[in-house]
Amino acid sequence: MTPDPITEQNRRSWNAVVPAHTSHRADEAAFLRDGGSTLFPEEMALLGEIRGRRLLHLLCNTGADSLSLAAQGAIVTGVDLSDAAIAHARALSAASGIPATFVQADVYAYLAAAAADGQRFERIYAGYGVICWLRNLTAFAAGIARVLVPGGRFALMEFHPASNMLSADWQLAYDYPRGGAPLELPGVGDYVGAAEGSLSPSGFLPGVRDFTNPEPCTLYRWGVGEVVTALAQAGLRLRELREHCYVNGERPFERMVPAADRRWHAPPDVPAIPLMYGLAVEKDSDDE
Repeated sequence: MTPDPITEQNRRSWNAVVPAHTSHRADEAAFLRDGGSTLFPEEMALLGEIRGRRLLHLLCNTGADSLSLAAQGAIVTGVDLSDAAIAHARALSAASGIPATFVQADVYAYLAAAAADGQRFERIYAGYGVICWLRNLTAFAAGIARVLVPGGRFALMEFHPASNMLSADWQLAYDYPRGGAPLELPGVGDYVGAAEGSLSPSGFLPGVRDFTNPEPCTLYRWGVGEVVTALAQAGLRLRELREHCYVNGERPFERMVPAADRRWHAPPDVPAIPLMYGLAVEKDSDDE
């Protein structure tokens, strides 16, 4: 199968930024080995019990979240488009002593191959900047439905598309995302460095400074209703949908107010708007 050219370009953009991202994190292996976790309470509440469950982490990036899930007893497979991210994840697994399987693949190709191979999972997770990389929501949702066991659950934590209507200085500037409209950008940025530690729970390092990505990328703009509808049309039942007026980890706007739990809140002069949402859907236990 001929690779999608936009997907291949996105892979190059992610490969270029991985060294910058990882340069800001102190010894992640020791942090994880000593019981540290990169996860937030919101995604854990959506996932429910994971101990002993086969868990698929889609768009897993450099693996710390996957290994944090594995440390809690899940049997984890992480999948990501970026070969640089997967190489780091495998090295982090070996250095931390936390076992997990990491696969470099386009998410659509992986889900199709896993379904054909008879692989099934009790839990599937994706989080924080996933939906914007999906060129086809319908195929993504159908792929998830095929590899979930009956009674299995998919959990998503995501930045709220309503926040994409705002400029960096909190001004209403853009249309609401919808229809998967492509958005071309200069490249994946160094959001880990910009977060100044809230995405580096192992310890923040100055690392690479003034990173400029030489590889452009293309995102896809989807609304919350489109995400929920795609999952429902794939036969998955909505268990919960929650919206949050704060952001975990990343700092997407100016003047954000930090909290002790690695969260960022809007400044006092900005009305509360949803900045993040989470959902959980389940496959009915009588589905084959």
